[in-house]
Parts: sequence; C-alpha cells; structure tokens
Amino acid sequence: MTDLERKLYRIIYNMSRFRKNPTINELKRKTGQDESTIRKAVKNLITRNELEWDTEKKEWRFK
Repeated sequence: MTDLERKLYRIIYNMSRFRKNPTINELKRKTGQDESTIRKAVKNLITRNELEWDTEKKEWRFK
C-alpha cells in the first residue's frame, strides 16, 4: 500500500465511523492531490479488496 493509499484509507475509515462519506473535494483538500490521482488510488484499494462500496447502504466496508 502506498503512502497516498494508506492516507486515503485512514481518512475514509475515520470519516465513515461518524456516518459521513468524504466527498472528492474533501479528499483533495486533505491529501493535496488532484482528483484523478485520488480516484486511481481508491480504485487500487478496491481492487486489492481493502475497501468495498456497499451500494444498498451507501457506505464503505473495510477489510
């Protein structure tokens, strides 16, 4: 896991604990990265089964 992926995982995890899904703008502000870089890192986390999006509950699941 890269530093950015680890940082995104922690941000998403911590915000999800309080039932708030972070927006792309919040992730951009907190990481200092652009949208395409963030999307690529989140896709990598999903591909490696670190994260999973539950479409019914509209929330993240963590492995």
